[in-house]
Amino acid sequence: MLLGLTPSRRLLSVRRSLIQCRSVSSENTARKAAVDRVLSAFRSICGEDCVSLGKAIREQHGKDESVHKCRPPDVVVFPRCVEEVSSLAKVCHDHNLPIIPFGTGTGLEGGVGAVKGGVCFSLRNMEQIRDLHQEDFDVTVEPGVTRKTLNAYLRDTGLWFPVDPGADASLCGMAATSASGTNAVRYGTMRENVMNLEVVLSNGTVIHTAGKGRRPRKTSAGYNLTNLFVGSEGTLGIITKTTLRLYGIPESMVSAVCSFPSVQAAVDSTVQILQAGVPIARIEFLDDVMIDACNKFSSLSYPVTPTLFLEFHGSERSLEEQVATAEEITQSNEGSDFQWAQDAETRNRLWKARHDAWYAAQALRPGCKAYSTDVCVPLSRLPQIIVETKKDLLESRLT
Repeated sequence: MLLGLTPSRRLLSVRRSLIQCRSVSSENTARKAAVDRVLSAFRSICGEDCVSLGKAIREQHGKDESVHKCRPPDVVVFPRCVEEVSSLAKVCHDHNLPIIPFGTGTGLEGGVGAVKGGVCFSLRNMEQIRDLHQEDFDVTVEPGVTRKTLNAYLRDTGLWFPVDPGADASLCGMAATSASGTNAVRYGTMRENVMNLEVVLSNGTVIHTAGKGRRPRKTSAGYNLTNLFVGSEGTLGIITKTTLRLYGIPESMVSAVCSFPSVQAAVDSTVQILQAGVPIARIEFLDDVMIDACNKFSSLSYPVTPTLFLEFHGSERSLEEQVATAEEITQSNEGSDFQWAQDAETRNRLWKARHDAWYAAQALRPGCKAYSTDVCVPLSRLPQIIVETKKDLLESRLT
């Protein structure tokens, strides 16, 4: 019922709704007819086995880990090289079909949903690690390569790629979303660690954002196209290769957990540690609700109070200085003594619990879905926004 409208206006509103429905229906019919026309072209480009119309496959590629409902594409293609991606994109461009790039589907914001149908480019078959330059600390990978796969490949070289959003995401997908993660405090986000991209534009044109085969450390020579595409969420093109900056594996790593009497004390400690210039690798804040969720989900036994997870990387001597400064700051804010985790197994268990926080939160409300979002403020305003948000949560009774 359209409340508050006169009969004539109500009739006009109904007519508009019918016209919109007819328009959408007409678009869907035209799009599906276009898909039918291009299927033979798709199959000639990448083979019968690399084109799928199956409902299960389409639904698998129409949803990520977010709360948003499944929006399946009309067809899924599985290209094996950049030439196939380019040829497929040209066909889609000529027939005005939407293109949705798909990596591993680990995103939390619904970015892979085919809101207007179209063609999903599933890039899992492009899984080569290319052009590792150990002496220059860089490597080039295809979109089917995940961060864990890369670090396993690098294990014997003394190098690693530290950007760690938690999920074992596609590295090209991480570039497309400008992924961050727990190590961003020291090593930066994807934006600081991508040196070059090979991108297929919507019309099939292949470009290299820093020049073909180039691995520049500087971004001041020419247009900084690389950072235009990092974070573009698949809207400007399909990333088919990314050249990444690597780092030496630290001589030593040590993790710590510290509890606080209040949210304010914990976040004040975080800001003061960063302002003191401590080159800390990771520092993560969990409030009492989240630490309780992690305890239950990951079988931990930390005090149910506002908590910091910290990790330090470096030489033995530099770690002593980092830890001493951080411990002094936390104690001045009434933090508890650090609970140390030095062996790799204990450290991995600690950070796995942090990475599983998304699922731990959902486990607090069985049958419910979580909604994820980000907020960004100047460092000096961090304590204020955390404290005020905590108050809002209590008043609104949101979990």
